[in-house]
Amino acid sequence: AQVLMESGGGSVQSGGSLRLSCAASGYTRGIYYMAWFRQASEKEREGVATIDSDGITTYADSVKGRFTISQNNAKNTMYLEMNGLKPEDTAMYYCAARVRLGPSSNRMSRYEYNYWGQGTQVTVSS
Repeated sequence: AQVLMESGGGSVQSGGSLRLSCAASGYTRGIYYMAWFRQASEKEREGVATIDSDGITTYADSVKGRFTISQNNAKNTMYLEMNGLKPEDTAMYYCAARVRLGPSSNRMSRYEYNYWGQGTQVTVSS
C-alpha cells in the first residue's frame, strides 16, 4: 500500500518561511502526480501545487511566486518551499498522490488523487 507522510509544519509570523516534506513509501513506481492540498477551518480542501513524474508543476494563483514544489525521486520525497507566508495560508497541508490511475485532466482537483497523508498544520500569525 502507498503511504505518504508529511512533516515540516509549524507556526511562523507573516512573511516567514517553511519547508514541508512528503515521504512516499510502498508502490512508488506507479505515481503519476503528486500534490499539496490545504484545508483551512470550515473551508473546502483546495489544491496548492502539483508535480508530475517529468517535473512539470502547476500552482494555485494564490501561491504563485511564493511557493515552490519539488521532488527528489531518488528519495521518493516531495517538498513544498513556502516563502512570504500570509495569515491566509494558515491551514492543514496534505500530501496527495495519484497512483496507477493514469493521466488526469484536472491535477488541482482533490478527487483525482487516491492516496493521502495525514496532514501537517501550518499557522501564520500577523
